[in-house]
Amino acid sequence: MAKIGHYPTENSQKLKRTDLGVELIRLLSSEGHAIFSIEQAREFSPRIGLKESYLRESLYHLRRNGWLLPLRRGLYAISPTVPGVTPSHEFVIAMALVEPAAISHWSALHHHGLTEQTPRKVFVTTTQTAIPRLRERQAGRAGNGYPVAGVIYQFIQVKPARFFGTQKIWIGEARVSITDPERTLLDGLSMPQYCGDFAEVLHAFEVRGPHLNLERIVGYASRLDEATAKRLGWVLENQEVDPTALRPLLQLPIKGYRTLDPTGPRKGPYNRRWMIQENLPGKIKA
Repeated sequence: MAKIGHYPTENSQKLKRTDLGVELIRLLSSEGHAIFSIEQAREFSPRIGLKESYLRESLYHLRRNGWLLPLRRGLYAISPTVPGVTPSHEFVIAMALVEPAAISHWSALHHHGLTEQTPRKVFVTTTQTAIPRLRERQAGRAGNGYPVAGVIYQFIQVKPARFFGTQKIWIGEARVSITDPERTLLDGLSMPQYCGDFAEVLHAFEVRGPHLNLERIVGYASRLDEATAKRLGWVLENQEVDPTALRPLLQLPIKGYRTLDPTGPRKGPYNRRWMIQENLPGKIKA
Protein backbone atom coordinates (compact mmCIF):
# COMPACT_ATOMS: atom_id res chain seq x y z
CA MET A 1 0.00 0.00 0.00
CA ALA A 2 1.33 3.41 -0.92
CA LYS A 3 2.15 5.74 1.93
CA ILE A 4 -0.12 8.66 2.36
CA GLY A 5 1.86 11.88 2.34
CA HIS A 6 1.24 14.72 4.78
CA TYR A 7 0.93 18.01 2.98
CA PRO A 8 0.72 21.35 4.76
CA THR A 9 -2.76 22.82 4.70
CA GLU A 10 -3.47 26.44 3.86
CA ASN A 11 -4.27 27.17 7.52
CA SER A 12 -1.02 25.61 8.75
CA GLN A 13 0.95 27.67 6.25
CA LYS A 14 -0.76 30.86 7.45
CA LEU A 15 -0.02 29.89 11.05
CA LYS A 16 3.64 29.29 10.25
CA ARG A 17 3.94 32.66 8.52
CA THR A 18 2.22 34.34 11.45
CA ASP A 19 4.65 32.63 13.86
CA LEU A 20 7.56 33.82 11.73
CA GLY A 21 6.00 37.28 11.73
CA VAL A 22 5.93 37.26 15.55
CA GLU A 23 9.61 36.26 15.55
CA LEU A 24 10.26 39.15 13.17
CA ILE A 25 8.64 41.79 15.37
CA ARG A 26 10.43 40.43 18.45
CA LEU A 27 13.71 40.75 16.55
CA LEU A 28 12.86 44.27 15.40
CA SER A 29 11.97 45.26 18.96
CA SER A 30 15.22 43.82 20.36
CA GLU A 31 17.12 45.91 17.81
CA GLY A 32 15.35 49.10 18.91
CA HIS A 33 12.72 49.20 16.16
CA ALA A 34 9.40 49.17 18.04
CA ILE A 35 8.23 51.41 15.19
CA PHE A 36 9.34 50.18 11.79
CA SER A 37 8.76 50.51 8.06
CA ILE A 38 8.17 47.75 5.52
CA GLU A 39 11.71 48.40 4.25
CA GLN A 40 13.13 47.70 7.71
CA ALA A 41 11.01 44.55 8.02
CA ARG A 42 12.32 43.41 4.63
CA GLU A 43 15.89 43.95 5.83
CA PHE A 44 15.40 41.83 8.98
CA SER A 45 13.15 39.05 7.60
CA PRO A 46 15.97 36.82 6.19
CA ARG A 47 17.43 36.52 9.70
CA ILE A 48 14.41 34.50 10.87
CA GLY A 49 13.86 32.64 7.60
CA LEU A 50 10.88 34.63 6.37
CA LYS A 51 10.86 34.85 2.58
CA GLU A 52 10.32 38.29 1.10
CA SER A 53 7.41 36.95 -0.97
CA TYR A 54 5.54 36.16 2.28
CA LEU A 55 6.47 39.32 4.18
CA ARG A 56 3.41 41.42 3.35
CA GLU A 57 1.11 38.49 4.05
CA SER A 58 2.74 37.99 7.46
CA LEU A 59 2.38 41.67 8.29
CA TYR A 60 -1.26 41.53 7.20
CA HIS A 61 -2.03 38.64 9.59
CA LEU A 62 -0.12 40.30 12.44
CA ARG A 63 -2.11 43.47 11.93
CA ARG A 64 -5.39 41.56 11.73
CA ASN A 65 -4.59 39.69 14.95
CA GLY A 66 -3.77 42.92 16.79
CA TRP A 67 -0.02 42.39 17.05
CA LEU A 68 0.78 45.39 14.86
CA LEU A 69 -0.64 48.92 14.86
CA PRO A 70 -0.76 50.64 11.47
CA LEU A 71 0.45 54.24 11.84
CA ARG A 72 0.41 55.37 8.23
CA ARG A 73 1.09 53.78 4.86
CA GLY A 74 4.05 51.41 5.17
CA LEU A 75 4.73 52.21 8.85
CA TYR A 76 3.83 50.09 11.89
CA ALA A 77 4.20 50.10 15.66
CA ILE A 78 4.41 46.90 17.67
CA SER A 79 1.28 46.47 19.77
CA PRO A 80 1.51 46.57 23.59
CA THR A 81 -0.29 43.20 23.54
CA VAL A 82 2.90 41.45 22.34
CA PRO A 83 4.41 39.71 25.40
CA GLY A 84 7.91 40.77 26.35
CA VAL A 85 7.92 43.86 24.14
CA THR A 86 7.98 47.39 25.57
CA PRO A 87 5.32 49.42 23.70
CA SER A 88 6.18 52.76 22.13
CA HIS A 89 5.28 55.85 24.16
CA GLU A 90 2.49 57.94 22.64
CA PHE A 91 4.90 60.86 22.16
CA VAL A 92 7.25 58.62 20.17
CA ILE A 93 4.36 57.46 18.00
CA ALA A 94 3.43 61.10 17.39
CA MET A 95 6.93 61.79 16.03
CA ALA A 96 6.49 58.90 13.57
CA LEU A 97 3.10 60.08 12.29
CA VAL A 98 4.32 63.42 10.88
CA GLU A 99 7.63 65.20 10.30
CA PRO A 100 8.61 67.73 11.47
CA ALA A 101 6.57 67.58 14.63
CA ALA A 102 6.59 68.74 18.24
CA ILE A 103 4.44 67.74 21.19
CA SER A 104 2.58 70.91 22.10
CA HIS A 105 -0.39 72.68 23.71
CA TRP A 106 -2.16 70.73 26.45
CA SER A 107 0.21 67.73 26.17
CA ALA A 108 3.21 70.04 26.62
CA LEU A 109 1.51 71.88 29.50
CA HIS A 110 1.06 68.55 31.25
CA HIS A 111 4.62 67.40 30.57
CA HIS A 112 6.08 70.64 31.96
CA GLY A 113 3.95 70.37 35.10
CA LEU A 114 1.89 73.47 34.28
CA THR A 115 -1.48 71.75 34.61
CA GLU A 116 -2.86 69.05 36.85
CA GLN A 117 -5.38 67.99 34.23
CA THR A 118 -4.50 65.05 32.00
CA PRO A 119 -5.41 65.68 28.35
CA ARG A 120 -7.44 63.05 26.55
CA LYS A 121 -5.55 63.65 23.31
CA VAL A 122 -1.94 64.00 22.27
CA PHE A 123 -1.48 67.45 20.74
CA VAL A 124 1.09 67.72 17.97
CA THR A 125 2.24 70.84 16.10
CA THR A 126 3.58 70.34 12.58
CA THR A 127 4.33 72.28 9.41
CA GLN A 128 3.34 69.24 7.37
CA THR A 129 0.26 69.71 5.21
CA ALA A 130 -0.19 65.99 4.51
CA ILE A 131 -1.24 64.71 7.93
CA PRO A 132 -2.81 61.32 8.72
CA ARG A 133 -6.53 61.51 8.19
CA LEU A 134 -9.40 59.10 8.62
CA ARG A 135 -11.77 58.04 5.96
CA GLU A 136 -15.01 59.99 6.14
CA ARG A 137 -16.96 57.05 7.53
CA GLN A 138 -14.44 56.61 10.37
CA ALA A 139 -14.01 60.28 11.21
CA GLY A 140 -17.39 60.56 12.92
CA ARG A 141 -16.54 57.79 15.37
CA ALA A 142 -13.10 59.18 16.23
CA GLY A 143 -14.13 62.80 16.58
CA ASN A 144 -11.63 65.50 15.68
CA GLY A 145 -8.33 63.61 15.57
CA TYR A 146 -6.48 60.53 14.37
CA PRO A 147 -6.73 57.41 16.57
CA VAL A 148 -3.96 54.88 17.18
CA ALA A 149 -4.55 52.10 19.73
CA GLY A 150 -7.21 54.10 21.55
CA VAL A 151 -5.14 57.30 21.68
CA ILE A 152 -6.34 60.33 19.70
CA TYR A 153 -3.67 62.47 18.05
CA GLN A 154 -4.70 66.08 17.39
CA PHE A 155 -2.58 67.85 14.77
CA ILE A 156 -2.18 71.64 14.74
CA GLN A 157 -0.74 72.86 11.45
CA VAL A 158 1.43 75.99 11.42
CA LYS A 159 3.53 77.83 8.88
CA PRO A 160 7.29 77.10 8.95
CA ALA A 161 8.01 80.60 10.31
CA ARG A 162 5.90 79.78 13.40
CA PHE A 163 7.56 76.44 14.07
CA PHE A 164 10.07 77.37 16.77
CA GLY A 165 10.53 77.30 20.53
CA THR A 166 11.08 73.54 20.82
CA GLN A 167 13.43 71.38 22.83
CA LYS A 168 14.47 67.72 22.82
CA ILE A 169 13.59 65.32 25.62
CA TRP A 170 14.30 61.63 26.14
CA ILE A 171 11.40 59.19 26.30
CA GLY A 172 13.06 55.88 27.04
CA GLU A 173 15.66 55.47 24.31
CA ALA A 174 13.94 57.86 21.89
CA ARG A 175 14.38 61.60 21.52
CA VAL A 176 11.18 63.60 21.19
CA SER A 177 10.64 67.22 20.21
CA ILE A 178 8.35 69.27 22.48
CA THR A 179 7.56 72.97 22.78
CA ASP A 180 9.42 74.57 25.67
CA PRO A 181 7.41 76.10 28.56
CA GLU A 182 7.47 79.65 27.17
CA ARG A 183 6.30 78.64 23.71
CA THR A 184 3.67 76.37 25.24
CA LEU A 185 2.21 79.27 27.24
CA LEU A 186 2.04 81.43 24.11
CA ASP A 187 0.25 78.65 22.25
CA GLY A 188 -2.27 78.69 25.08
CA LEU A 189 -2.88 82.42 24.58
CA SER A 190 -3.54 81.98 20.87
CA MET A 191 -5.40 78.63 20.98
CA PRO A 192 -6.73 78.04 24.50
CA GLN A 193 -9.20 75.47 23.17
CA TYR A 194 -6.23 73.11 22.73
CA CYS A 195 -5.03 73.70 26.31
CA GLY A 196 -8.25 73.03 28.22
CA ASP A 197 -9.57 76.59 28.25
CA PHE A 198 -8.35 80.15 28.89
CA ALA A 199 -8.68 79.80 32.67
CA GLU A 200 -6.34 76.81 32.52
CA VAL A 201 -3.82 78.87 30.54
CA LEU A 202 -3.91 81.68 33.12
CA HIS A 203 -3.35 79.10 35.86
CA ALA A 204 -0.35 77.76 33.92
CA PHE A 205 1.15 81.27 33.85
CA GLU A 206 0.79 81.46 37.64
CA VAL A 207 2.49 78.08 38.08
CA ARG A 208 5.37 79.00 35.78
CA GLY A 209 5.65 82.54 37.19
CA PRO A 210 8.82 82.26 39.33
CA HIS A 211 10.64 80.27 36.63
CA LEU A 212 9.39 82.15 33.57
CA ASN A 213 12.13 83.24 31.17
CA LEU A 214 10.88 86.77 30.45
CA GLU A 215 13.38 87.58 27.74
CA ARG A 216 12.59 84.36 25.90
CA ILE A 217 8.80 84.61 26.04
CA VAL A 218 8.79 88.29 24.99
CA GLY A 219 11.13 87.45 22.12
CA TYR A 220 8.91 84.56 21.04
CA ALA A 221 5.77 86.72 21.20
CA SER A 222 7.40 89.34 18.97
CA ARG A 223 7.82 86.66 16.29
CA LEU A 224 4.16 85.63 16.47
CA ASP A 225 1.03 87.68 15.81
CA GLU A 226 0.28 91.02 17.49
CA ALA A 227 -2.83 89.71 19.26
CA THR A 228 -0.86 87.02 21.09
CA ALA A 229 1.82 89.58 22.03
CA LYS A 230 -0.76 91.98 23.49
CA ARG A 231 -2.45 89.19 25.45
CA LEU A 232 0.95 88.25 26.86
CA GLY A 233 1.58 91.85 27.91
CA TRP A 234 -1.78 92.01 29.68
CA VAL A 235 -1.16 88.72 31.52
CA LEU A 236 2.39 89.61 32.60
CA GLU A 237 1.38 93.09 33.74
CA ASN A 238 -1.34 91.57 35.90
CA GLN A 239 1.35 89.33 37.40
CA GLU A 240 3.26 92.51 38.31
CA VAL A 241 6.22 91.77 36.06
CA ASP A 242 8.92 94.47 35.73
CA PRO A 243 7.36 97.07 33.35
CA THR A 244 10.63 97.58 31.46
CA ALA A 245 10.49 93.96 30.29
CA LEU A 246 7.09 94.63 28.72
CA ARG A 247 8.18 97.64 26.68
CA PRO A 248 8.80 95.66 23.44
CA LEU A 249 5.24 94.30 23.64
CA LEU A 250 3.74 97.74 24.23
CA GLN A 251 5.56 99.16 21.22
CA LEU A 252 4.15 96.59 18.79
CA PRO A 253 1.53 98.27 16.56
CA ILE A 254 -1.92 96.71 16.34
CA LYS A 255 -5.11 97.75 14.57
CA GLY A 256 -8.22 97.45 16.68
CA TYR A 257 -9.03 95.72 19.95
CA ARG A 258 -8.57 91.96 20.38
CA THR A 259 -10.36 89.78 22.90
CA LEU A 260 -8.26 88.52 25.77
CA ASP A 261 -9.80 85.06 25.43
CA PRO A 262 -9.95 84.39 21.66
CA THR A 263 -12.61 81.72 22.22
CA GLY A 264 -14.84 83.95 24.37
CA PRO A 265 -17.59 86.45 23.51
CA ARG A 266 -16.87 90.00 22.33
CA LYS A 267 -17.99 91.54 25.60
CA GLY A 268 -16.29 93.27 28.50
CA PRO A 269 -14.33 96.48 29.20
CA TYR A 270 -11.65 97.79 26.86
CA ASN A 271 -8.04 98.10 28.00
CA ARG A 272 -6.57 100.84 25.84
CA ARG A 273 -3.02 100.31 27.06
CA TRP A 274 -2.92 96.79 25.61
CA MET A 275 -5.71 97.16 23.05
CA ILE A 276 -7.42 94.23 24.72
CA GLN A 277 -11.11 93.63 25.37
CA GLU A 278 -11.20 91.96 28.78
CA ASN A 279 -13.81 89.30 28.09
CA LEU A 280 -13.19 87.20 31.19
CA PRO A 281 -16.33 86.06 33.08
CA GLY A 282 -15.54 88.28 36.08
CA LYS A 283 -15.12 91.33 33.84
CA ILE A 284 -18.32 90.97 31.81
CA LYS A 285 -21.40 92.67 33.23
CA ALA A 286 -24.75 91.02 32.63
